[in-house]
Amino acid sequence: MAEQKILILDFGGQYNLLIARRVREQHVYCELHPHTMPLEEIRRFDPLGIILTGGPASVYEPGAPTVDPALFRLGVPVLGICYGCQLMAQSLGGLVTPAEDDSAREYGKTQTRFDPACALFRGLPEESVTWMSHGDYMAAVPPGFRPAAHSAACPTAAVCDEARRLYGVQFHPEVNHTEYGAQILRNFLYAVCGAEGDWTMADFKAQAIASIRERVGEGRVLLALSGGVDSSVAAALLNEAVGSRLTCVFVDHGLLRKNEGEEVAAVFSGRALRFLHIHAEDRFLARLAGVTDPEAKRRIIGETFIRVFEEVGRDIGAVDFLAQGTIYPDVIESGAGEAAVIKSHHNVGGLPDCVDFKEILEPLRMLFKDEVRELGRTLGLPEELVSRQPFPGPGLAIRVIGEVTKEKLALLREADAIFREEIARAGLSRVCSQYFAVLTNLRSVGVMGDGRSYDCAIALRSVQTSDFMTADWSRLPWELLDRVSVRIVNELRGVNRVLYDVTSKPPATVEYE
Repeated sequence: MAEQKILILDFGGQYNLLIARRVREQHVYCELHPHTMPLEEIRRFDPLGIILTGGPASVYEPGAPTVDPALFRLGVPVLGICYGCQLMAQSLGGLVTPAEDDSAREYGKTQTRFDPACALFRGLPEESVTWMSHGDYMAAVPPGFRPAAHSAACPTAAVCDEARRLYGVQFHPEVNHTEYGAQILRNFLYAVCGAEGDWTMADFKAQAIASIRERVGEGRVLLALSGGVDSSVAAALLNEAVGSRLTCVFVDHGLLRKNEGEEVAAVFSGRALRFLHIHAEDRFLARLAGVTDPEAKRRIIGETFIRVFEEVGRDIGAVDFLAQGTIYPDVIESGAGEAAVIKSHHNVGGLPDCVDFKEILEPLRMLFKDEVRELGRTLGLPEELVSRQPFPGPGLAIRVIGEVTKEKLALLREADAIFREEIARAGLSRVCSQYFAVLTNLRSVGVMGDGRSYDCAIALRSVQTSDFMTADWSRLPWELLDRVSVRIVNELRGVNRVLYDVTSKPPATVEYE
C-alpha cells in the first residue's frame, strides 16, 4: 500500500466505515483494524497517524474495549472520536462519567464553539453545527490537555494536547451533519500528521499489480467472474499482473437478470482473456429447493460456487489461486473486526470452511465501490462497464423472498426488466445507483377483470449512494412509478400489487435478504 498510512482502530461504532471513506477522500490511504490489534503490529504498520473510532460502550464499564496505553507514547498523532476521545481521556488520567442529567447528554445536531488556536479547528468559523451522539461526560481532562471546543451542555466537546499531538472530539466529524467535519479531518491529516495526499488510484494499481505478482509467482489464477463491476475490474487488474496464467470463469447459476448470461458472455468472450462459460442452473436450484432462510441461501450459493470453481480448476489443472471481486463493504457487512454480521456475502461469509485452492486472492478487498470504479477507469475499462450498477453474487435468489423456484424467478425477471427499461427510458439509469424489483412473499386480494384475484406483490427498490455503506431511497417521479406499476400488473400474470420502498440504509440494507 501507499507509504503514508492512517490506522483506524475500530471500537464498533455505527459510523466507523465513514471515517475510512472521509480519510481516503483526502487522498490519504487508511485501513480499519480491530482495537485489539497488538502494539507490535501497530508499530510494524508504521502509521502516519491513528484514529480511534466511536463505539457503543462506556469506558468506565468493566470489560469495556480498550487499547494498550503505550499507544499514546508511540509519538504518533492520535485523534479520538466520541468513544475514542473518552477512552484516550480515561487512559491518560482524565475522568469520564455518566451525564448527571438529561441536559448533559447530546444527540443530533449541536451548536458548537471551536478554539481556532487548536490545529484541528484552524481556518474554521468559531461556531458551527456538529453531530453529537453521547451520553457520557468528560468530567476532568487528562494532565497536559486543554478544552478546545464546547457546546451549551458540554464544556469538553473537544480536547487537545498539542505537545504530544493527541486530540479528541466528542462529536462525529465523519458525518455530513457536522458542517466542517471534512475540514477537521483534513486538518488532522495534513496539519497534524503531515500527510502529503499522495494516494491515488494509479498508485494503488501499481502497488496491487506488484503485490499480486509477488504473491502468485508462477502460479495460475482462476477468477470468479460475474460480469459485475467488481469482478470485471479484478479481471482487468489480474490480467495485467499475470497475463495468460489467468482464467476467468463465468458461472450462470440461473439466478441472473433477463438476458444477462448472454450479455456477459458477449462482453468477455471477445476480450483477450481466457473465458469459460459454465451453465449450472439446475445444480444451484436443486441445492436451493425448499430453502427460505436468507443466510442459508447465501451459504448454499457460496459453497456451490466454490465447488464449481474447484471442478473447473481440476479440469484446467494446476490452479493455485481462486480470485474474487470482494470489496470493503462486503468484508465489513459479513462481520470484520468489531462489526456485526449484517448479511453474509456469498464470497466472504458464505465461503465453506474447506476450499480446494492454495489461497483466495482478493485484490480489491480494501476498496470501496466508487474506488473500484475509479480503478477500472485507470485500467482503461469502458465507461459502460465501469458505471454498470451492482448486482449481488447470489443474484435473484435474494430478491425472491422465501423459497426460490424457476417459476418465481421467471416472474421476477420480467418485472425487473420492466422497471429497468422504464428507468432507462426516463434517463435515470446513471442517477440511480441501484434499482431492482423484488418478489415478496406477500399475496393480497385484488380486482382484475371484474373478478377477485389473490396474487403476488412486487416491491420496487431504488437507492442513491457513493459507497453503498449508506444509501438514500430515490425520489423517482410519480409518473414513472405509475408507468412501471401499470405495465407490471397488466403484462405479468400472477401480480396484482406493486409497492415502492422508501427506506434508506440504515436502517434497511440495499438488498432485501
